[in-house]
Amino acid sequence: MILHYYFARRFLKLFLAIGLIFALFFFLVDLVEQLRKFGESEGFGQVVHITLLKLPEGVYTILPLVIILAAISLCISLARSSELVVSRAAGRSGLAALMGPVGVALAIGCFAVAMVNPIVAATSKRAADLEQEWDSDGGSVLSIGSEGLWLRQGDENGQTVIRASRTNPDATVLYDVSFVSYAPGGGPDQRIIAERARLEGGDWVLTKAKTWPLSGAVNPEAAALSYDEMRVPSNLTQDGIRDRFGQPSAIPIWELPAFIRGLENAGFSARRHIVWLQSELAQPVFLVAMVLVAAGFTMRPARLANTGLSVLGSVMLGFGLYYVRNFAQILGENGQLNPLLAAWVPPVAALLLALGLVLQMEEG
Repeated sequence: MILHYYFARRFLKLFLAIGLIFALFFFLVDLVEQLRKFGESEGFGQVVHITLLKLPEGVYTILPLVIILAAISLCISLARSSELVVSRAAGRSGLAALMGPVGVALAIGCFAVAMVNPIVAATSKRAADLEQEWDSDGGSVLSIGSEGLWLRQGDENGQTVIRASRTNPDATVLYDVSFVSYAPGGGPDQRIIAERARLEGGDWVLTKAKTWPLSGAVNPEAAALSYDEMRVPSNLTQDGIRDRFGQPSAIPIWELPAFIRGLENAGFSARRHIVWLQSELAQPVFLVAMVLVAAGFTMRPARLANTGLSVLGSVMLGFGLYYVRNFAQILGENGQLNPLLAAWVPPVAALLLALGLVLQMEEG
């Protein structure tokens, strides 16, 4: 137990040190980028603030890389100091010596998913809101709740709030829809309800619509007009509406199940969010696989191992597994793979492959 604690403590120290180095690097690079974008319009303190808000997301994204580099550093240091030889002489196999680092990686993965993920979601969302506030002209907003789908479109001529009970999967057709237009800097100007609204070109094409003037009319119902079909100008596009869902990473993992239910109730496809949720749940398994990959290449006595090639091999395999995992997620989001398979098969396969490498090394 003492030996496991010793290896685990050393691995944790290396993980924190490498993570701090990457965090500093991310901060400096992103600070330069934010100064380029907002340096003339915003103060230096504001730029530093948004850079710090973006920092957790960047570090969280490269967590597998930090884990594998920490594991490589640990294994090389143990091999060079002959501590692995001593451990084996005491009757412990190399796989048993990895129990401490593997436990730490598993704990880091669980902590990251349960605690760090909501922090990353909150900071990245706040950073996106600040960017939109500094760099936007009103734009459009989308919200989904139990009462239906809400959209906002706007330009210099005013804003329009759109509510629909449901929609088709690509958000180009809205059902049981209402439009409320607002004059620039004023109150509501017009209300429209329709059975259906279809996004076509630069317009919403409304079917069986009825309009009420809300400004300058004593009795809006008396001035109401009905149309079999009418058009309402729009600056929204299908891709723009889809982008308004935001990245799944901007939603805390504890809120994702409810958000997915809201998407499905509104008629949208929630496949991308389901894949992301399952991928996050599989993250601890993938981090454990990264530790075993590093050990499979570098956990040899220093006199028997070509350190440079071992490090290169473990890093290249780690990157390969990382990109295979991302590729599987893309296939899952596109509907070419079942979401559970897309999220869980790559981490489990990586774990089994890495375990095979370690066992092969143990057999000599």
